[in-house]
Amino acid sequence: MIVVYPSSQFRKSFKKLPRAVQKKAERRDEMFRESPFIPILETHKLGGKLKDYWAYSVDEHYRVLFRFEKGNKVLYFDIGTHEIYK
Repeated sequence: MIVVYPSSQFRKSFKKLPRAVQKKAERRDEMFRESPFIPILETHKLGGKLKDYWAYSVDEHYRVLFRFEKGNKVLYFDIGTHEIYK
């Protein structure tokens, strides 16, 4: 199982999300921790300046930006719309 460490930026962004999106993100986080590559999450590697990062979909508008660390650890960097990629 994946162990997730949320950054302070992730926590700050999460608190600003609409409550319905927060609930959906919590459900997706549970799925991610069990199996990070299940199709519903649409987990994908990013390119360009974010080539060391990955993202998965909360819904059609919101994404979680993260990086795989050693072992089974993951660092969540941010959550939000595609604006988080900039």
